[in-house]
Amino acid sequence: MYSIESLIKKYNIPAPRYTSYPTVPLWQNDLNHGNWEILVKKAFQDFGDKEGLSLYIHLPFCESLCIYCGCNKRITKNHAVETPYCDTIISEWDIYMNLFRQKPKLASIHLGGGTPTFFSPETLKTLMAYILERAELMDDAELSFEGHPNNTTQKHLEALFEMGFKRVSYGIQDFNPEVQKAIHRIQPFEKVKEATLNARMIGYDSVNFDLIYGLPFQTIDSITDTFEKVSMLNPDRIAFYSYAHLPSVFPAQKSYEMHLPTEAEKRKLYEKGREILATMGYIEIGMDHFALPTDPLSKAKKDKTLHRNFMGYTTSPSKLLIGLGNSAISDIHYAYKQNAKDVKIYQQQIENKLLTASKSHLMSVKDIQNRDIILSLICNQKVSWNRSFLQHINKVNLSKLNTFQSEGLIKFNSNGLKVLPKGQPFLRNICTIFDERMQDNEAKLFSFSKAI
Repeated sequence: MYSIESLIKKYNIPAPRYTSYPTVPLWQNDLNHGNWEILVKKAFQDFGDKEGLSLYIHLPFCESLCIYCGCNKRITKNHAVETPYCDTIISEWDIYMNLFRQKPKLASIHLGGGTPTFFSPETLKTLMAYILERAELMDDAELSFEGHPNNTTQKHLEALFEMGFKRVSYGIQDFNPEVQKAIHRIQPFEKVKEATLNARMIGYDSVNFDLIYGLPFQTIDSITDTFEKVSMLNPDRIAFYSYAHLPSVFPAQKSYEMHLPTEAEKRKLYEKGREILATMGYIEIGMDHFALPTDPLSKAKKDKTLHRNFMGYTTSPSKLLIGLGNSAISDIHYAYKQNAKDVKIYQQQIENKLLTASKSHLMSVKDIQNRDIILSLICNQKVSWNRSFLQHINKVNLSKLNTFQSEGLIKFNSNGLKVLPKGQPFLRNICTIFDERMQDNEAKLFSFSKAI
């Protein structure tokens, strides 16, 4: 019998989160400007009318640095950057509009960052008005944004609600003052309560909280207290992420390195949080995500219509995701593209009418097959295949599957694979069996955070 502790020790190794396949460090950078435009036209023709397109808008500015954060951000208190940056997004949208040749149908819009609520309500409303005037919202379109509880004002909520936004996601991370001080994310419970109640009073359908386990100074007692405070506000969805410690990429994380929980302690924090979420009535949607039974994510999980993209789990099945803004990633089924991370370089490229990629990947037939398998595992914890499929799995990966099965993590046969409850924490490890790109370049493995 394999104990969960021994399995954690064995499998807590770097592994992708699989918001895409292949994952960004393994992209081949094999697309040029012209090829991208051709493929966008094809994807819009193939999927735009039936599924619509999803739109991600990256708003990178933050007034202060949250040390734990791995997002692309630019720290400034100069709000004069708002209008020229939004003008560039509008110009980028115009370039895509010329490729679409007709009014696109929007399945979803998400404003991410950075801190979208760094921008004034008036600026956000002007930006969204321009985009929405040139598109058609589908009947079940979901419009959402990320907000910092400290600066998400009632005016922000009202302005975006008027534009059709009905879901807001607040980055909470932890309510313990010592933890907040260490990660430089000070936000009193009363501010979160105010932002949550304001959203509900205005009419938002869904309020989501992001929480993290594995942060410095976290203990069982502190995380229990955090969840007790969360329960008072009863958010519709909760993302409970594993802290990704990558000081080689984010040097500021070294400041609290000696106060991080051990691997065993970190796992206990997750198990405690997961246990409390279950008692609160939340359903585990998949990797990191939980939702109330009434939430559309729970229904999608039950109906096997759940999808996953660069924003995480979603109810939108759209294969066409366009990213606007610096560092934004687009996924058009046939290829991926990431915009320049540097704001000035991104603005210069758009000014020159170029959809230039800082990173890109053209999908092969095999890539698409592997992506379908990994997506099915992450969304449904199972995948079906035909009887000849196992013949094409190499001996090393077949041996790994047999090991996972002997450890009680999965069951598989000639018809498919199912992740067992014991295997849920090791979902990222299981997916790597079908990640041929990573197996061909294992040196890239260490650019990822640990799996558990």
